[in-house]
Amino acid sequence: MSTAMIVIDGASVVTLDQGRREFTTGHVVAEGNRIVAVGPGPAPAYDGARVVDGRGCLVAPGFVNTHQHLYQWVTRGLAADAGLFGWLTTLYPVWAGIDDESVHVAAQGALARLARTGCTTAADHHYLFPRVGGDLLEAEILTAEEVGLRFHPARGSMDLSEKDGGLPPDSVVQDRDEILLATEAAIDRWHDPAPDSMLRIVVAPCSPFSVTGELMREAAELARRKGVRLHTHLAETTDEGDWCQERFGCTPSEYAGQLGWTGPDVWFAHGIHFDDTEIKRLGQSGTGVAHCPSSNARLGAGIARVADLRMAGSPVGLGVDGAASNEAGSLIEEMRNALLFARARGGPQALDVRAALEMATLDGARILGRENEIGSLEVGKLADLALWRLDTLAHAGIADPVAALVLGTPPPLELLLVNGRPVVEHDTVLTVDEPTLAARVTQIQHTLIAKAG
Repeated sequence: MSTAMIVIDGASVVTLDQGRREFTTGHVVAEGNRIVAVGPGPAPAYDGARVVDGRGCLVAPGFVNTHQHLYQWVTRGLAADAGLFGWLTTLYPVWAGIDDESVHVAAQGALARLARTGCTTAADHHYLFPRVGGDLLEAEILTAEEVGLRFHPARGSMDLSEKDGGLPPDSVVQDRDEILLATEAAIDRWHDPAPDSMLRIVVAPCSPFSVTGELMREAAELARRKGVRLHTHLAETTDEGDWCQERFGCTPSEYAGQLGWTGPDVWFAHGIHFDDTEIKRLGQSGTGVAHCPSSNARLGAGIARVADLRMAGSPVGLGVDGAASNEAGSLIEEMRNALLFARARGGPQALDVRAALEMATLDGARILGRENEIGSLEVGKLADLALWRLDTLAHAGIADPVAALVLGTPPPLELLLVNGRPVVEHDTVLTVDEPTLAARVTQIQHTLIAKAG
């Protein structure tokens, strides 16, 4: 770990600390991987420090992405006008051809894009493991280390195929015992519980319509025995609700609860179709939701009741979801869309700009169990932060820098620090050759489509 000191001076600062302090002109100092000073006015002088001129910029906590499917970056643009079930059935044959090389390229592309849009911590839900694909979890873990983001890979799974009444084809599912053994092995090999961890494993069966109840229950028991968190898709579409009613005689939320899937160690992706009783129950249990507004809209799935969930006590973070249902893969755009969609549903007071920023930072950190380490700018926390340039024509004249960041177009990213290390500078990702990578992404997609026939 580097012990270099970086001083950001003269910027607007939004801390999101307990007092929600903001400074019109202030400073943030990082030494090694920790924040060592935050305050108003000029920074103290530090011998040998790198000083970054923050004038015209806003420094904010790095964003936390709570739901993604990195492998989908090489299958964007397909089934562009389909709903969820039709989209899945179109893409499963293409995804059946992925391997460690395609996952490496896809993860590079998706993670680089996340970095360019202010993300410092990414949770990925990888649930598809073709038998001849190689070690796909290892491929994305090594890629995250290469790109430089803090990473929470969720070891997903599917054991309910078409022949058993599920949605995925037989070629992409695994046996339950195989899944549990592989998941425990991944935890033992990769999970790092240290306070400054760059890598934590999550247990994540895919969804009620692709996983048996037995796997859901045993996966929850495994996660709690190993002390890791739980994640799955839930209540994304009305089709899913109809499917659960027909098969189990209950809603997706009720089904998950019966299997032990509630509590502060659990978070659901999407969570669109919850009724009042379910929202109250989720809030009381501290169960989290990864809100994916762009993907939800792209697939016509609906608008999650974000304001109601937050008021009930559920932590609601943001996710870009898979790149095949959100081709932009931009976390800052999810923050803006979350605010706009919440207001479209509940009126202008449903969500304010600072609440939207909290969803992108502190709430996401809470979902991942890391609110004491990341999500705000405070002395002693990890040096995960973004410096946004707000003095260009696109944002000039907007007096409130938080409003400029949330409501305006994505501004240039002057600097992104992850664990104290620069990953983006002057709107350029330092760890990836983007033109070369773009060509590889195109090549991989053509190969996958050809393999699918």
